[in-house]
Amino acid sequence: MPRTAAPSPAEEAALPQIVAALEEDIVFGRLHPRERLVEDSLMARFGVKRHVVRDALAALDRMGLVERRKNVGALVRSFSAREVTELYALRSLLETEAARLIPLPAGKAGVQALAEIQQAHDAAVAAGDARGVFRSNLAFHEALFSMAGHEVLQQAIAEYARRTHAIRFQSLVSAAYRERARLEHWKIIKALRKGDREALVALCAQHLLPSRDAYLAVQQSSGAAAA
Repeated sequence: MPRTAAPSPAEEAALPQIVAALEEDIVFGRLHPRERLVEDSLMARFGVKRHVVRDALAALDRMGLVERRKNVGALVRSFSAREVTELYALRSLLETEAARLIPLPAGKAGVQALAEIQQAHDAAVAAGDARGVFRSNLAFHEALFSMAGHEVLQQAIAEYARRTHAIRFQSLVSAAYRERARLEHWKIIKALRKGDREALVALCAQHLLPSRDAYLAVQQSSGAAAA
């Protein structure tokens, strides 16, 4: 049924917080692929009315993190091996193209801003702060690809990065992956400073591989166990 009243200011303020909390639950594997998101449980958890929960689930659906099925409800998105491979192939095309468009050598102000974000990422990795790692990692890539000066390409990169959040949990919870990503970020900064286009493009391509490969490896082991 349609709503009879506009959402209150408190409801409007709660919505992005609920979306962010559920996004992080998916990213860090607290919610698993194909796990059902029960509206009543979410209402109790967040202390909100049903329509706020439904708006949050709709937002997660648009982000590609959940799928809503008739007579079932909302489920955390799961991906076939083909979908994972195709999504990451598209991400590689978009992100390496952005790397080719960044003016080199990069401007000092842009590189300094990127280095400051990376220092925050370093601190989060050292502290084992999973949320800080996730958010500072997003900020790093947003700042990096904004340097290409192509707004539509940057939006596409962000969109397809979000669509792989549910794939990335196997790698984001790994201390070894976090350290690898941290070191690769500094190599990207070095390539920007030196004006090394070839290294920059190669780094942007290889930076995507661990999360893709970790998800596919889990799928293969689950399939073998089921067989």
